[in-house]
This record gives sequence, C-alpha cells and structure tokens, in this order.
Amino acid sequence: MSGLIAWFSSYDGLIIITGILCAVAAALPGNFLVLRRMSLLGDAISHAVLPGLAIAFFLTESRASVPMFVGAVLVGLLTAVLTEWIRDFGSVDEGASMGVVFTTLFALGLVMIVQAADHVDLDPGCVLYGSIESTPLETVLVAGHEIPRAILMLGSVAILNLLFVIVFFKELLISAFDPGMATTAGYSARLMHYLLMVIVAITAVASFETAGNILVVAMFVVPPSTAYLLTTRLSRMIVLSLIIAVASAILGHWSAKAVPGWFGFGSTSIAGMMALCAGLLFLLAALFSPLNGVVVRVYRRMKLARRILAEDVIALLYRLEERQPGRSVPLSEICTRLLSSRVATQWAVTRKVHKGFVELTDGGYRLTAVGQRAAAELVRSHRLWEHYLVTEGISPDVIHRQAEKLEHYTDRELRDRLQTESSAPALDPHGSPIPEERG
Repeated sequence: MSGLIAWFSSYDGLIIITGILCAVAAALPGNFLVLRRMSLLGDAISHAVLPGLAIAFFLTESRASVPMFVGAVLVGLLTAVLTEWIRDFGSVDEGASMGVVFTTLFALGLVMIVQAADHVDLDPGCVLYGSIESTPLETVLVAGHEIPRAILMLGSVAILNLLFVIVFFKELLISAFDPGMATTAGYSARLMHYLLMVIVAITAVASFETAGNILVVAMFVVPPSTAYLLTTRLSRMIVLSLIIAVASAILGHWSAKAVPGWFGFGSTSIAGMMALCAGLLFLLAALFSPLNGVVVRVYRRMKLARRILAEDVIALLYRLEERQPGRSVPLSEICTRLLSSRVATQWAVTRKVHKGFVELTDGGYRLTAVGQRAAAELVRSHRLWEHYLVTEGISPDVIHRQAEKLEHYTDRELRDRLQTESSAPALDPHGSPIPEERG
C-alpha cells in the first residue's frame, strides 16, 4: 500500500491523478448532456468561454483568479441563452444555432487571447492542448503538504459536480427525459438547464490550463456515450461513465509514454492520448456492446437468418410431401426452391438432421415424425395468416410474402387467435388444407 501511495505521489502519478480528476469532473455532467441530446452544447460552451477567460486575464493579469471562473460562467450562460434565442426566434434548428454562437465566441476568444498573450503567460496552444505534463511543478501548500494546484482545483470541481448530481439527481432525471413533466411536478426544467450549463462552464475553465479544450470536450461526451451503449439505467450509466473516464486517463498516460517508442518517436501529448483512448473504448463498446454493438447485431441477424432458413427447409419438405408422400428431396432442389446458396442450405439441413427433424434417405432428405409436427405448425401458421389477411381485405396476390414473414414469429396462442378470428377455416385462400393443431 505504501508503495502504491508513493507511486501516486511521483511525477507520473500526479499526472495520472490530474487526468482522472479532469475526466471524472467532465463525465458527471456529460451524462446529462448526452441524455438531453445536447452533447454539442457542451462542446459549444467549452469553446465559447474563451472570451470570458480573456477578459479575466486582461483585468487581473493572472491565470488563477476568481474573475476567471466568473467570466467563464457568465459567457457559458450567455452561450446557452443565445443558442435558445436563435433557435426560438431565428427559425433554425438547435445544431445550427449552437454552431453560430460557439464559433463566433470561440473566434472572438482566440483573438482576445492572442492579444492577452503579450501581457499574460498564456497562449492559444495552452488553451487547446493544455499542459498536463507540468502539473506537478506548480504547487500550493495545504496543511503542510505541497499539492499541485491543478489537482486541488480539479478535485474541488469533481466534488462539486458529484454533489450537484447527487442532490439534483431526481430533478436532472425528470427534466432530461420529460421537461414538461418536470415543470408539472414543480421542478423548473429551465433552471436545471442553466444550472447544468454553469457546471459545464466551471468544469471547462478548470480544465483548460491542465487538460486543455480537447480533453475536456472528449470527456464531456465520450465516456457517457460509451456508457449509454452499455446500459439503459441512468445510475448505472453514470457509474460506468466514471469507470470509463478513469480507464481513459490511465491508458492515455501509459500510451503517451509507450506507444510513440514503438514507432521511433520520443513522446506525444498526454491529454491527446487520453482523449484518443476514450475514443477507442467507445469504438469497442460500439462494436461489442451486448445491447447495441455492431458485431452483436450482425450476429443476431445472422442467427435469425439461419433459423428462418432452417424452418423454411422443413416447411418446404412438408409441402412437397403433401404432393408426393414418402419422397426424398435432393439438396439441389431445396436450394433451387428456396433461392438459397448451397453452403447455407447445407448448414440448415445438417442442423435439422442433428436435431432429428430431417433424415437422409435415398440421396435426399425427408421429414421424421418430429419434423412432421414442427413443420405442420409452421405451415399451419402460414396458411392461417393467409386466410386472415384475405379476410382483412389484402389481395391474394401479396399475402404469401406477408405470411412467409409472419409464420416464423407465430406461437400456439397466436395460431388459436387467428383460427378464431378466421372462423376456423379448413383451407387457405389457395385451396391448400390447413394442418390441424397437434399436441
């Protein structure tokens, strides 16, 4: 334990703590920006507070001042107000109004910062990229201990944001999903909106000097968005976003030191690598999330397609046996009739053989007794749907395709309802007999 404490007190450890605090502080309000579909507003405020910073620098000639926070908060609120005003009265969508406001204020802030750089130790690169590498060098004395000023500032902001989320969790939750209901319940959705904007502005300005605009914007959006792909519960989403934010900071620091060496370079931006690692974690979640992952969805679609093809095989064998009892159907004929590839059809047939639904005889395939019962259910579902669709006024020319889709999702209860609604028909609209329900 003492070794771990000593490591975190080292130069690298202090940098990692700074990155973690910045990431956590930004991810907490970022969850509600993502839920409100206002992720760009966090980006807008993060850029637009530059004029407030520059004015504070002109007035105080210091980078560590209360006016800096006040200026950032005021301009952050101005950004939110102007965005809503342009959206409501300018007849443009919210994205366009954000773009107009934050690009204008950001450009103004850059011009002012360039002018302030002649009088104050500040440059645009510091604002954009930060100087997290120099975090351990500037310290303040607290209770007899030298603590980096950035850690003290970001730690205070992280605690403030955590308290804000805990105290106003219910109000933030309701106003995020249903502002009208929040107002009806006695919560001011507009007040919560502006309080959230204040928190975003404070977090952004606290992170400028150490992490820079790039990292704070990434942490506002990426960890919460990653967590959103992994869960549907807000409390779990917040916890996951914090874990992802911490992991991004740790992995980013390690990557900034290790990865460039693999390619013959010395080092790279730590804040940039932290943001990059957050993006890579999002990519992994987007690919492999159990809820919405691309790979998982592709797998589910392939699994569903294979199941439907296997069911189509036994339904086809049932219909062919209705015409020619005892006949074995070769694989090539099954492929031709189902318009499926030989590989996919062979897989589907083999699967049904292993399950005992189909047997190989005389160079072809036919249904077993178990397969007969399963196929009869499919064909019964198909023909009941055809009869029902005709009774509902659907043309007989198009009912086959519709019934072919619906038969794979029809259980015993729904078949009984279809039979009742269709007055227990014996034949489908094409004159084929509807199999009786078995077992």
